[in-house]
Amino acid sequence: MALLEVRNLSKVYNRDSQQIPVFEDIDLSIESGEFLALMGPSGSGKTTLLNLIAGLDTPTTGEIVVGGENIAAMSRRQLAAWRSRHVGFIFQLYNLLPVLTAYQNVELPLLLTSLNKRERRDHVTTALGVVGLTDRADHFPRQLSGGQEQRVGIARAIVSDPTLILADEPTGDLDATSADEILTLLQRLNEEYLKTIVMVTHDQRAADRGHAVMHLDKGVLTR
Repeated sequence: MALLEVRNLSKVYNRDSQQIPVFEDIDLSIESGEFLALMGPSGSGKTTLLNLIAGLDTPTTGEIVVGGENIAAMSRRQLAAWRSRHVGFIFQLYNLLPVLTAYQNVELPLLLTSLNKRERRDHVTTALGVVGLTDRADHFPRQLSGGQEQRVGIARAIVSDPTLILADEPTGDLDATSADEILTLLQRLNEEYLKTIVMVTHDQRAADRGHAVMHLDKGVLTR
């Protein structure tokens, strides 16, 4: 059975008396350990689809089944609990808190769990080690390069050992060298740690790092 099954998924936004469809009747199946790149023009709904899979938004119709659980049927509270256990999200603009160190930024998701301080420290140290930033744990975001900030963002995404890693244009704000390093890190997470990754990107070179590429355009999802 696939890890992620999207069935007959539709999303419509209501603006005043107007209905604005983003996409309709989308189907998608992702196996455990797959690295999928999702491409398409701006405004095609890629980020909306990623947010729905992450449980950050709810569909108008359809099902999103992750590990046998239909998250489309969950309440907001249930979704929040589900996300904290199963989803690691990587943002284009890092979304780090400037007043916290790299260590503290990575630790943030764990503060919502039942882990004690020592267990949290073990998780954070491991995550920073995976992304090669053990020596930057006490640095603030302003003391890091863009590539290092994104590495902190990735460490935060993997610190709770999530079922899914969802990345929204993770290299969109980086120079070519830093982008290449981040993509190599994502590949390593996929190949060595068997992480299932869905990555939204505009960059064909980034998409080529995945196992498969899908295109979303005018509400239609195709391989």
